[in-house]
Amino acid sequence: MTPRAAGSPDAVVVGRAKAALLGLAVGDALGATTEFMKPGEIRERYGVHDRILGGGWLKLPPGAVTDDTEMSLCVARAILARGAWDPSAVAEEFARWLEGNPVDVGATCRRGIRDYIRKRQVETPPNAWDAGNGAAMRVAPVALFALGDEELLSRLAVEQARLTHNHPLSDAACVAVAKMIQRALLGTPRTGLRAAADELAARHPEFGFDGYEGDATGYVADTLRTVFHAFFSTASFEECLVRTVNRGDDADTTGAIAGAIAGAHYGLEAIPPRWLQALDAAVRVELTEAAERLVRLSPLFRDEAAEAGKAGPSHIPCPGKP
Repeated sequence: MTPRAAGSPDAVVVGRAKAALLGLAVGDALGATTEFMKPGEIRERYGVHDRILGGGWLKLPPGAVTDDTEMSLCVARAILARGAWDPSAVAEEFARWLEGNPVDVGATCRRGIRDYIRKRQVETPPNAWDAGNGAAMRVAPVALFALGDEELLSRLAVEQARLTHNHPLSDAACVAVAKMIQRALLGTPRTGLRAAADELAARHPEFGFDGYEGDATGYVADTLRTVFHAFFSTASFEECLVRTVNRGDDADTTGAIAGAIAGAHYGLEAIPPRWLQALDAAVRVELTEAAERLVRLSPLFRDEAAEAGKAGPSHIPCPGKP
């Protein structure tokens, strides 16, 4: 069990959870504009890209999101529908999403979901080509649901990953991102988040990120090196996101992962209102509600409710209730 930061009230944790999911969507929508562009092209066209404009190669309307947010919502919906973790339920949500012809879907995710549809397969076989970022981009809801238990978090992060990706680097990336989000939700100092990133790089040197100025590709090591370098070299949510998406390449995914981590760390008040207002309204409402419901299902809130019950009526709402 991960200890909660001293003096951190329930409202602060819930607020950070909302910021994590909304930050993910904001980063996705912001980065979708510069996806597959190079930094020089971004500078030539936008100067500094810092507005949610839509467009990009997908020609999105302003505030629309891509598969990063949509697959994260699938994970959240599956958990909330059952009030528990069930990989098959997540796979069913992915299948419904894919059958709805989403605006964007990665090749590895598409293959894994189709294998589930055809074979009811909930763990894709190991594959040397599965070291993409498609599993790490959607792990944030798991971090909220497993809040307070890093062992549970690590197991669920890998289980959700292997629905579509089965590679040691993908597994390790999912666990590291989820740990950073979870620690940030609990008010862990920045050094504690850095420890999770450093532990990942120590186990897998491909993730070493100090001074990283390389490409921000869909290879999960490049993705996380881009995100970690931006997060640890900036001092605000906005600065982190702007630095991330102006690197281009797989900017919707680097933006989504950076937004989830930075949102959990800096909190809801740190997300620029102009970005939240520009976000698709239905997505914004669903993510806000899902974030609170997920953390209230978590071990942290369940354990607190049990302890409070021993002493008398609990002030904590029942798990799963907003």
